[in-house]
Amino acid sequence: MIDYDAIFKDVKDRYGIRIRRWRSNMTGAAWSVRYSDGRALNWVECPRIKSPLSLAIFLHEVGHHVIGFDRYSLSCEEELYAWRWALRTMRELGVEPDERTQRRVEASMQYAVEKAMRRGLTILPVELHEFHRQAA
Repeated sequence: MIDYDAIFKDVKDRYGIRIRRWRSNMTGAAWSVRYSDGRALNWVECPRIKSPLSLAIFLHEVGHHVIGFDRYSLSCEEELYAWRWALRTMRELGVEPDERTQRRVEASMQYAVEKAMRRGLTILPVELHEFHRQAA
């Protein structure tokens, strides 16, 4: 039996994450608030962690904080690295991503690439080509 509560607490404490609210659907959001005195708060919204998919969504949002919001110029590239971090961390924590989680990652990445293309992206980084072909 996987102890999702222990995983959540460990990751939350390790990366200084605060939960703004629990979402009732399988979506998430991540953002930082920086104050003039130098303090920073790292916030996420995600579903309660009860399955490999909800764990992956939580870790994906934490991944945005870990890799940094300004590290990649393309949002679809940032999404890819946040998902990669989340799946790698899941495995390190002893939770293998199931088929539902893999499908969600694929769909999320297809959407991110499609959105970038709709917004005028003309040169797609090589690592995102597989998601563009699937979306076409």
